[in-house]
Amino acid sequence: MGPPAECAYTLDPVLAPPTTVDLMPDSLVDWLRAQDDETLAALLRLRPDLGVPPPADLVVLATRAGIRASVHRACDDLDSLTLAVLEAAVVAGADTAPVPLDELRRLLGPDVPAEALDRALRALRERALLWGPDEGISLVPAAREVVPRHPGGLGRPATGPAGSSALPELLAAVTPEERRVLDALAAGPPIGRSRAGSDPDSPVGRLLARGLLLRVDPETVELPRQVGLALRGDRPMGAVPVAPPDIGARDRGADVVDRTAGGAALEVLRRLDLLIAFWGRTPPPVLRSGGLGVRELRRAAREMDTDETMAALLVELALAADLVGESDGVAPDWVPTTTADVWGAGGPEVRWSALARTWLDMARMPGLVGRKDDAGRPISALSDGVRRPLAPRDRRRVLAGLAELPPGTAPASAGALADLLAWRAPRRGGRLRDEVVDWVLAEATVLGVVALDALTAPGRALLDNPDRIVAALRATLPEPVGHVLLQADLTAVAPGPLETALARELDLVGEVESAGGATVYRFTEATVRRALDAGRSAADLHELFARRSATPVPQGLTYLVDDVARRHGQLRGGAAASFLRSDDEVLIAEVLAHPDSPPLELRRIAPTVLVSPLPLVELMDGLRAAGFSPAAEDTGGGVLDLTDRGRRTSPRRRAASRSGPPEPGADQLAALVARMRSGDATAGVRRGTAAPVTTNGSTLDLLRAAAAARRAVWIGFVDGHGVAGERVLEPQSIGGGVVEGRDAVDGAVHRVPLHRITSIAMVEDSV
Repeated sequence: MGPPAECAYTLDPVLAPPTTVDLMPDSLVDWLRAQDDETLAALLRLRPDLGVPPPADLVVLATRAGIRASVHRACDDLDSLTLAVLEAAVVAGADTAPVPLDELRRLLGPDVPAEALDRALRALRERALLWGPDEGISLVPAAREVVPRHPGGLGRPATGPAGSSALPELLAAVTPEERRVLDALAAGPPIGRSRAGSDPDSPVGRLLARGLLLRVDPETVELPRQVGLALRGDRPMGAVPVAPPDIGARDRGADVVDRTAGGAALEVLRRLDLLIAFWGRTPPPVLRSGGLGVRELRRAAREMDTDETMAALLVELALAADLVGESDGVAPDWVPTTTADVWGAGGPEVRWSALARTWLDMARMPGLVGRKDDAGRPISALSDGVRRPLAPRDRRRVLAGLAELPPGTAPASAGALADLLAWRAPRRGGRLRDEVVDWVLAEATVLGVVALDALTAPGRALLDNPDRIVAALRATLPEPVGHVLLQADLTAVAPGPLETALARELDLVGEVESAGGATVYRFTEATVRRALDAGRSAADLHELFARRSATPVPQGLTYLVDDVARRHGQLRGGAAASFLRSDDEVLIAEVLAHPDSPPLELRRIAPTVLVSPLPLVELMDGLRAAGFSPAAEDTGGGVLDLTDRGRRTSPRRRAASRSGPPEPGADQLAALVARMRSGDATAGVRRGTAAPVTTNGSTLDLLRAAAAARRAVWIGFVDGHGVAGERVLEPQSIGGGVVEGRDAVDGAVHRVPLHRITSIAMVEDSV
């Protein structure tokens, strides 16, 4: 037997499942009316789509509860056992007539404990998918369209021999070959393909002739439901997944996990700094179709010393955090925003906190970068193809699964966690369900939210108490050190994370050669000149090295600083557009005579002063390219820092994404339930208990009686524009031709002129 083919059924129409009705049976409305306010509020909390827009009454609520799309959404939160119970109710026909609980127990078999079945039924009742007492449980008709095509792996019921009392004798007479065919289909799915079905002497042909199989098309057969149930014995629904799979927890050590997370957090901050600096100098273009080109992503990966997968995560994170954005113009580029400067000025805990929050809530899935879209085109980083509105929900599910384990404990594997999440919500995730788990774990590990496959202390704070993220990360980071180890090869080793002030000074005077547990900085002529250009003097650098080094300052480093400083600043430039001055007239003459000087358009205005129409920055760059070491000066003669900080663009604030309707608060739910109760009562009045007003005296008598008894009344009226309306009021005062009362729905006080009332009735009399 092969896999089933997609085809139209040609069986007797009586075998087709019943069509879902549009309106819910009155019994669901009655069941909802019988529930207390807490139960209705819980229903609206579990199925928030039922309350948008607010239902006018309980009839509307019951109707929405049975809509196919809403039932689909409600089932997305159900675990495998609860879905199996739902399928059993469909097999039992609870969507057409109430069935007793004992029938569901029989279908589910002896492997389902009573307490597990009770939990599943409670979950279904809380979502109004099932209702009624245990003696007669009813099911929303739309559930038949939500469960698989063959609920429980069973075929459709059939008439004829398979549905008669002769079925046991027919099954007892089958041959071993025929029994193998029946057992394969009974295990599910009940549809199979066999070209031998046209041969009356084949096992399939003989089963068709005896009615134990039914033909769907010339090559496809179906096992009738009665035959499948008979073959399964005391387990009509087959193997029911009662318990979640074992996750196989492993203790990694909470301290080890948190220390690893601290290192990962510092590393991701360093790499993002490199990305911002790189794109500030050479911003990549935005593709015409949107996004970042493959070649530009590879360049960013090389600059950050990582692979393309991690680079895609980091550029997506930079975009979501508003650290980079599209520049304005005909040909836009990806440029760091001014937000990047503010973010970069913070401490590591604050910077990481912003990144972690952004990652958790960003509606993008970086793992999709490089995959094919529906049209077969590769998905680019920073493009709309990476957008997934449900990504925040998926991340929270994965982290919540890890959070259930003790601190420092990891699952046996990512596959074990994926199996657990699949059991808890098998309808979620689609075809990428298991891959999403791998992606989330990999991304969380890069950020330090997860380390060694275990949720870290900062990760728990991110998930449960975002206000504690900064403190949680600070506890995982090693104490910042205030010294370095200077080496004779013109390098400095930082034995840990540096104090912020020291790190900035070393970033200015050195280049990071390697990073990790210890960061290595290399000093060169260019880096020393960069520090001097930024306003540091040779004395400042000597003091920095002497005060911050735990080892003696190498003589070679001292010579390097002095040599660069001796030549640095002998030429002074200013804006004339720009000028150049020096006390050494020979040096001025040498500059003018240099073969690279003509493009600088220099001319002497004094023995020691030259001017140029070029901007000062271009003049300084030209002189340095010619081999000179000029320094820029401000109006007071001090060193002017002309360091290129890269391009910047304005930040573009993005609204936070939502994966569904906002979760209402307790007060909102209580008001919504009260509104439905009032609307239900009002609807009952409209159905025939409201009496037309005959005299003003009868209206006054009824209103005064309601006020004395503190009972609500339904009032039909016509406003000043002749528009009919209605309201449920609790009368508080009647006089002066006006009734004043409190609205039973929103509690507001309203005044209705007596002469505008057209009909009136006690609300309690209508229900």
